[in-house]
Amino acid sequence: MEDIITRIKNDYPDLSFVEGSSFSWHAQKKHVSYKKTTQEQPNHNSWALLHELGHALLGHTDYTNDVELLQMEVSAWHKAKTLAKHYGPKIDDDYIEDCLDTYRDWLHLRSTCPVCFARSLQSTTSVYRCYNCQATWQVSRSRLCRPYRLQKAK
Repeated sequence: MEDIITRIKNDYPDLSFVEGSSFSWHAQKKHVSYKKTTQEQPNHNSWALLHELGHALLGHTDYTNDVELLQMEVSAWHKAKTLAKHYGPKIDDDYIEDCLDTYRDWLHLRSTCPVCFARSLQSTTSVYRCYNCQATWQVSRSRLCRPYRLQKAK
């Protein structure tokens, strides 16, 4: 992992790489946070690092709706696969799908109507509206919190 970080730092001097508690891309700070390699699954950390670098190189800054976030994740994984050809190791497709499933599951929970359980579409950044029963509910902007669906008063 240290070898990959050194090579990436040399190739992308306009970005900074900061050891942290998780993998993430911070667009405003222009830095990628990464975790040190663990003995159990060292490739996973390299893959996550390349994924976050993918976000940086694709210019991902913010998203306006949940589907857009999922699309950004897909494109960052595609970019990571391309980067892995240069930096190695090859990224396992099942690993990518497992990661994307966490976003798909999150989106499924958020888009489920709390009244009739139909899947619905997002109407604003923090509001969904059910086209089946007309209920509306608010969701948090955070992807990391539990997806509570708070029904709005009519």
